[in-house]
This record gives sequence, structure tokens and C-alpha cells, in this order.
Amino acid sequence: MPDRSGTPRHPSYWKETSEPGNYAPLSGRTSADVIIVGGGIVGLTTGLLLQASGLRVTLLEANRVGEGTTGYSSAKLTSLHRLSYASIEDTHGAEVARIYAEANQWALGLVAELVDELGIECQFQRRPALTFTRDAARTGEIDGEVEAARRAGLPAVRVSESDLPFPIAAGVLLGEQASFHPLRYCLGLAKALHREGCTVHEGSHVQEVEGDDDRVLVRTSGGAECEAPHLVLACGIPFLDRGGFFARVHPSRSYCVAMSGAESQPESMSINIGDPTLSIRPVPGANGAPLLLVTGADHKTGQAENHKDAWELLEAFARREFGAEKVVARWSSQDYMSVDGLPLVGRMRPSSQSIHVATGFSKWGLTLGTAAARVLADGLTGAENPWAETFDAGRSQLAGGLGEALHEGLNAAKRFVGDRIRQLDGLDVEELAPGSGAICRKDGDPVAAYRDSAGRLHLLSPTCTHMGCRVVWNGAEQSWDCPCHGSRFSTSGEILNGPALTPLRPL
Repeated sequence: MPDRSGTPRHPSYWKETSEPGNYAPLSGRTSADVIIVGGGIVGLTTGLLLQASGLRVTLLEANRVGEGTTGYSSAKLTSLHRLSYASIEDTHGAEVARIYAEANQWALGLVAELVDELGIECQFQRRPALTFTRDAARTGEIDGEVEAARRAGLPAVRVSESDLPFPIAAGVLLGEQASFHPLRYCLGLAKALHREGCTVHEGSHVQEVEGDDDRVLVRTSGGAECEAPHLVLACGIPFLDRGGFFARVHPSRSYCVAMSGAESQPESMSINIGDPTLSIRPVPGANGAPLLLVTGADHKTGQAENHKDAWELLEAFARREFGAEKVVARWSSQDYMSVDGLPLVGRMRPSSQSIHVATGFSKWGLTLGTAAARVLADGLTGAENPWAETFDAGRSQLAGGLGEALHEGLNAAKRFVGDRIRQLDGLDVEELAPGSGAICRKDGDPVAAYRDSAGRLHLLSPTCTHMGCRVVWNGAEQSWDCPCHGSRFSTSGEILNGPALTPLRPL
């Protein structure tokens, strides 16, 4: 089955070492008890929990199962999220920090349970997680996180040594966390869903949603339709702007390099608290020799001077500190950051009985996304959920995220206006070199221009089809990225990431 959005320029290591699913696109008109849009860890886990409650589920994935954010992640399953507990406790209180820890620990346990029960071969391994600093001036932040994590119920330990090949000033260590192969895990969940009678459809891009109060009808780009009392949007960010989510989360890209030949191979999964972000974990290699995975160097989507610099930074770090030799794979991924540090899960709007969402996992979506699945499933089946109020998608974020929300709104407004001004003096399209892209001028008008290696020009409208911001060229992934809300498009204009629902217009 061809990909709806084209082949990624840089497939993840997880994609390169998995056999894809083979699920037919939705066709005709069908019905279900619950429609789930999104075939990542949130959608698949929600589907399994709902199926266990006896509900008929139809899951629609625009591309292929697991090949969104989940299959392009660093694949750490941990409740230790840099300095989250000190931040959450300071902003929301100790009880919210405790709930956050409980939800993540429960999620880690559920993944381990499903791996065992379903017999999923996904390299699941228990490992300690470490948050560290090499800066002696920042050890107080580590101390604060240790104390906050302990108050939240986690057996966190302060350390001054680690299994990393360089000295650390201080660190927070949390044992019995885990790593796995996220795409194989997702494929295992999809197989279990399909086996139990739920329908899974790939290549099914939802473009329209009708209804809200008691029944919804979704329509795909291929003209197929499905009707149900409930709809779950588990697709990164809700593409329906009925809850103001574009002002409540913002998109961020991270970069990954998997390298062989490392002289020093840690057993822990570690992450620093400095800038740039450096996240490190070992990966079992296909031939038995382990790989070193380094991720991070994140930035707001569409807002980097040179996207390739991130990969070069990570590769240089792996070579310098670990003696790594060869790049086996490199890729990038996109996440949505919540303005108040907590995910948004539940009804899209308090008045909506039918549409449910999950977003804003702030790069920790493997555990938080699994916990979100339980919140969603409990809400749909009427079960009591201990985390629903804390993560409620309809909650006010004024107390914890007003400043951040205003900052992000101002940032989007500046890009909307500023990019138009900056692009007034672009290159003429004839000056564009092969293999490059830029906002150029053609007959005096701005165009999104890409010249392929054969010298052919591909011209598109530079206006994002979501909310009208100007796209920018991503030279690393050779894509057009929207700096406002994270939509991404291929060089032919097809959608790579939402929330945009329609391709860039060809010129």
C-alpha cells in the first residue's frame, strides 16, 4: 500500500528494522461504537482498552500504524522527565505531581504487561533512567528534583557518579524503567486489535468531521465514511480547532542519531538538564552489537537557522564522548508541548459528548500517552479515573500556563507577519541550486520552490493550508514546515504532519 504522505526523507531506525502492517484503507460507509483517529501508542492502547470493554472500535491511520511520533521517538519508557516534578509541584502543587508520577508508573506497568500477555517481540528491557548535569552550579536543581520526585512517590536517588563515560556533577536516578522497540510494539498492539475483531485501516486520512453532540460522521480523503457515537483524536494535535488547542500546545522537533562502534556503552537511559538537550540510550543491534542512540537538539518546528546542524551536533557528541564511529540511521520527530506542563486529555470541549482528544505530552508520550489511553477509555465507558481531572482537556491553563500561552501566541503572530516581510526579497527561482528549496520570487510573487537533483522545479503556494502562516524550508528533511502550528508538507505539497487537512497548492 503506498504511503499517503510519501516516504520520509530519513526513516527512523525503528522503521528500518520492522515489517510494516498491511491494513486496507477504509472504504464505503461503516459504523462503530468508537472511531479512533491515529495509529500510534495512544490510539492503539485506547482501542485495546475499549475492545476489552466490549465496544466496537474502528481505528483510522493516515499513513501506517506506529510510523508517526511513536515510531520516531527515542523509545524510553520512564516516569523521570528531566526536571518535571519540581516544576509541576511548584506550578500545580504536590498532589498533581503525585498524580503525574502515578499515571506514568501505571503506564510503564501496562506496557510491560501487554508485551508479556500478547507475546510482542519488541526488545523490552528494564533499565534505570538518569537525569544529570555536568555543571556544578546546577546541582541544586538536581537536588530539588530528587526531593520533589520522592514526595510524588518515586524511589528517586541522588547520585554523583554514573555509567556515562564522562564525569557528572549530580544526577537523579530512577530504577526499573524500560526501553523497547516502539514500532514493533505498536504493530503488536494493532495485530491484537485486529485479531479481536476491531477494524484497523491504514492510508485513511480523515478530512472532515460532521456532528458533535451525540453522534459524529468522519469522511476520509478517499471518500469513505464511518459513523459512531464517539470519536477519539489521537493524532498529535487535534485538527479540529474546537477547543483552542493551537494556543495551548506548540510543536517542537527533535533529532536522533543511531551509531555503531561506541567504545563505551551505558546501560542506563540518561538525559541532561542543559541546552542543547542530549538524551542517551543503548539499542540492541540487529547483528548483536549494540548501538548508541543520541537524541535531542530540539527547536520549535520551522524555527531553526539550519536544520542539519542538529544532527551534526548529536553525531559529534557521540563520537567525542563515546567513541561512536558510524551513523546507522538518523531521523527527526515532532511533539507538542503543553503550555502548563501537563497533557490535555478528555472531551474536546466540556459541552462535547462525542469528541475526545489527547495531546501535549511534551516529548514523554510513551508513558503519558499510555496513561492517556486509560483516561480516554474510562471516560468513554463511564469508569472512575483517578487522573482525569488533572489532565482534563477542558481545564483552564491560566494558573500554570498563561505566560507561556501568551508567549506562544505572540510567537505565532510574529511568524505570521514577520515571515511575509522577510520573504519579500527572496531569490529568483532560477537562482535555486539542485537539491535545495527556498521561498523565492517568481514574477514578483513569493513561491515555495524546490529544485530536485535532476534540475526540475517544483513550485507550491508558500501559505500553510491550516491557518495561513508562511511555510519555511527544512533542508534536513527536505520538507516545507509551518512555524506557527507544526504542519509539514513534502516537496510535492502532500501533508507530512497535521493539523493541516489539505496539501499545499501547486503553482
